[in-house]
Amino acid sequence: MRLFQSGGLLSGGSALSSLIAFLLCISTVASAAHVPNGHAKFHHRVESRGEKLDTVARQATQHVQSGFKTVGYYVSWAIYGRNWPVTNLQSSELTHVLYAFAGIDNKTGDASLTDTFADVEKKYPGDVDPPNNKTTNLYGNLKQLYLQKKANRNMKTLLSFGGWNLRTYFAPALKNLSGRQNFARTSVQLLKDLGFDGLDIDWEYPNSTSEAAALVDTCRLFREELDNYARNLTGHPHFLLTLAVPAGPDHFQYFDMPGLLPYVDFINLMGYDYAGSFSNYSGHMSNLYKSQRNPRSTEFDTQTAVDYYLGSGWPKEKLNLGMPLYGRAFANTLGPGTNFTASTVGSWEPGVWDYKVLPQALNGSQTFYDDQVVASWAYNNRTRYMVSYDEPVIAAKKAEYIEHNGLGGAMWWETSGDAPVNSSRSLIRTVVDAFEGCGVGVEYCQNWLEYPGSRYANLRAGMEGE
Repeated sequence: MRLFQSGGLLSGGSALSSLIAFLLCISTVASAAHVPNGHAKFHHRVESRGEKLDTVARQATQHVQSGFKTVGYYVSWAIYGRNWPVTNLQSSELTHVLYAFAGIDNKTGDASLTDTFADVEKKYPGDVDPPNNKTTNLYGNLKQLYLQKKANRNMKTLLSFGGWNLRTYFAPALKNLSGRQNFARTSVQLLKDLGFDGLDIDWEYPNSTSEAAALVDTCRLFREELDNYARNLTGHPHFLLTLAVPAGPDHFQYFDMPGLLPYVDFINLMGYDYAGSFSNYSGHMSNLYKSQRNPRSTEFDTQTAVDYYLGSGWPKEKLNLGMPLYGRAFANTLGPGTNFTASTVGSWEPGVWDYKVLPQALNGSQTFYDDQVVASWAYNNRTRYMVSYDEPVIAAKKAEYIEHNGLGGAMWWETSGDAPVNSSRSLIRTVVDAFEGCGVGVEYCQNWLEYPGSRYANLRAGMEGE
């Protein structure tokens, strides 16, 4: 593979990795004065990650040490064609896992699971009902997710509602107070039954001021339900409420950030899908900045969105930068900012490739890097086929961006797309190592394991013996 930067050629993967790590350390030290109060008390990494987690797990209360969040989506359908079970999760690297997606009834607002087989029924190896057992036990992905919590006490789990396929369900469901109340009440019931540490709302997207107000009131009701539940538990844990938020101005203008602030713990900026088969020109799908040299290649950018959210009064440390673990393809193109036709091939859908197969899936391609916009892409001159995606060097630069700007951390869609976490090409590991390498580190906050009101007997018992 060859990497081009500003017209020059860089070669030698190990040398490049060493250079990146060195520059990140310099940048982190130089920008330390810019880190806000929310990150002012970063721990120094004097213990290994495993030793630190063991220390946290021994705490009797919900212990917190400041640092960056590392948030990954796990999709329920990963168990099918992708053959990527919950047991493959990068649990030791992630502070939060968002389980996607639960649904909302577009008339009543009631929350529900969308794939009960995957979520609570599928038997994993070792899952057997005890003889003559008349109780209801939790199985499926969500049992395994709870077991991951037991084994990795720094990993919190949140049930995520919505997503692109359910984007039209929110507005009619939340139009009236009764729908919003039903959504909050039934969502928190799912948290109680299924063993989550919080809830995530992915409404794509409110499109009017009235819908923006409905989202604010929904979050108010969620926060009330979550806090009321916590008050009745020994230890009074804090259950999280988070939002996925857009990077496009047409959409982010309808998010009332001052109104949301009292109720929402943090937001995850969807810093991807800036370009794809839906675009007028081929382009970068996850660039930090707009291109001055080739503006048609960057219809959207991350910096504009970050400026909006922070300019609206949203705290820096409560915004996580979302990054893709996939690439978007353009066929019959001359490269970024030019005409193209839609790709008919991909990993699981046309025009979309898992990061872990890139760039090797594109035989004969070269990998390019634009240091002005902070983006990379693979391009095959013979086939005129291009894929926009993040290389590790880009992930490292985004970690530097998060550190320099004092943001809350990183988020990824979605975890099955990454290279193996013990590989130098893992984007999740690249960012975690960047956070930890210069003494900044990731947040440590113990998860919650006690759900005495769950409908599932084995969860009420804390999966005793497992």
